[in-house]
Amino acid sequence: MRISELSTRSGVSQASIKFYTREGLLPAGERTGYNQTDYSDDHLTRLHLIRSLIDVGGLPVAAVGRVLAAVDAPDLPLVEVLGATQQALPQPVTPPSEASRDRVLAFAAEHGWDVDEHNPGVRVVAGVLDGWDSVDRGDLAALLPAYARAADLVATADLDAVAGSIDDARRGGDREAAAQTVVVGTVLGDQLFAGLRRIAQQDTAFRRYGSDPRGDTP
Repeated sequence: MRISELSTRSGVSQASIKFYTREGLLPAGERTGYNQTDYSDDHLTRLHLIRSLIDVGGLPVAAVGRVLAAVDAPDLPLVEVLGATQQALPQPVTPPSEASRDRVLAFAAEHGWDVDEHNPGVRVVAGVLDGWDSVDRGDLAALLPAYARAADLVATADLDAVAGSIDDARRGGDREAAAQTVVVGTVLGDQLFAGLRRIAQQDTAFRRYGSDPRGDTP
């Protein structure tokens, strides 16, 4: 297909398609003549992946480039693709305190988690602890065990979802497809969990307090 058709089918402007190609996010099309390039359905699939990571996942273009570089590295283990994807997710701008990092690592150990101290989640959770402390709500750290139990369930569901793709890749299947599953599941999964949490919060509030949050309406 020509770039005009690729643009129409993907919903991505021709200028953006050319930009993604220059940035290395999208493979170049096949030159078929002077000033003429053909694109395939693989380009269409890749564009949908790029736009999902940007529009739904909220990743900046540079982060998308790092994630896709991991996807495209044929010898990179899929577990490392997961790690690269986690590193690309948004993180606090201000580094957390060492005290909060130590608290998070201690909690993880108590919970039975085997986690690297450089896991980006450690920084995120430590930043939350610092935020609570800064507004004198350190008591909210009592929520950690409940959140950890929910995280265990979600993490198990995540890995169950990609297990088939990973096993297939290990048997010589489509490694790139498996890597894409890891990336999409990780990046969009963050947004999925946040959205479901908001829905569940509203449902729980209605069940507890009715339509009036003060509890006056049954």
